Amino acid sequence: MSLPSNLHPDEASPPWLNKGDNSWQLTAATLVGLQSVPGLVILYGSIVKKKWAVNSAFMALYAFAAVLICWVGWGYRMSFGDKFIPFLGMPNVSLDAQYLIDRAFLGYLPNATMIYFQFVFAAITLILIAGALLGRMNFLAWMLFVPLWVTFSYTITAYSIWCPGGWLAKRGLIDYSGGYVIHLSSGVAGFTAAYWVGPRTTRDRERFPPNNILLMLAGAGLLWMGWTGFNGGDPYTVSTDASLAVLNTHVCTATSLLTWLILDYIFFGKPSVVGATQGMITGLVCITPAAGVVQGWAAILMGMMSGSIPWYTMMVLHKKVWFLKQVDDTMAVFHTHAVAGSLGGILTGVFAVPKFNRLFYMVTDWQHYIGLFYGFHDGRTTAGFRQLGVQLLGILFVVFVHATMTSIICLLISLVVPLRLSEEALQ
Repeated sequence: MSLPSNLHPDEASPPWLNKGDNSWQLTAATLVGLQSVPGLVILYGSIVKKKWAVNSAFMALYAFAAVLICWVGWGYRMSFGDKFIPFLGMPNVSLDAQYLIDRAFLGYLPNATMIYFQFVFAAITLILIAGALLGRMNFLAWMLFVPLWVTFSYTITAYSIWCPGGWLAKRGLIDYSGGYVIHLSSGVAGFTAAYWVGPRTTRDRERFPPNNILLMLAGAGLLWMGWTGFNGGDPYTVSTDASLAVLNTHVCTATSLLTWLILDYIFFGKPSVVGATQGMITGLVCITPAAGVVQGWAAILMGMMSGSIPWYTMMVLHKKVWFLKQVDDTMAVFHTHAVAGSLGGILTGVFAVPKFNRLFYMVTDWQHYIGLFYGFHDGRTTAGFRQLGVQLLGILFVVFVHATMTSIICLLISLVVPLRLSEEALQ
């Protein structure tokens, strides 16, 4: 039976191109882009004091634009290109017309689509880091920080974990959609940068109310709904696995939000709209490394833990641990992204289903991809413990890379311009 005329391969639609996959990938990338612009632009601009609204929103807007130029200039090939060193690709431009229409390294997509999709992930990582620095960072220092960090920090973990030639990818680390590459990375980098930049004014630390709660919820809603593209786009194909990832994402997020609200009510006597937003974010972050490789019941359990463990670290532990109290992390990205991302990575090593991993990774070697729970169930305990070990190794690597590189970048910038605004400007 012959194909309809509109599906015949031609010069613009080569035989390897899947129009459905390409359409969804472009849509998913745009959904992720909307999480940043306008999502986090609105969220940051409305969750801070009125005097910081424009500055905070502008930090997000600038990062989105600056990352794209770095990405097509050299960042994409450093993250997904030819091997340069074991944890980094060769820097190269990604703007040649022939390169852009050639087939990408994964999926039935052109390079142009893959570059766009991976760009929005790199951009949101920088914007999440900004959340830890709101209310005092010198904007000129931020303008320098963004290109330096995406070049010398983000590319290392992206290549190591997501590029097929990366050393952690070869070891079988499961990071479905960025629990490590985006959320743990931004949480560690944001916390580290906040340490070097220094705190807000005492008045701002003591009282920093949202200037518009309804707009804050609108930004949070864009973030939540945009996660359909965030997790649903990572199989690079319109598959059953993509559908599973989308549903698991929303189930875990809803569970996490409700768990956080219940804990707020039990311990503080009333639910909090800011708390609900935090619980939403921790649920989204926790399910991200596992979205398409776990069962629905596991997504519920992960939501319960992502709504309670980061709640405990933020509401209880943060007030008791001396070092945590010293660092002014404005949006608590350490708890919502580093803690929740690590939690998700560990639980992925527990709940990952071998069959779902096979659907996602399209491999026959299941030794790399079996959660501890299924290792016990299938009599492959050693493989299950090995997977959990790889997940923990990934956490240590990401923490080391971003704590080190972020510190170096901040110290270098401080030699040129102050990281923090002057006390006079802050007042």
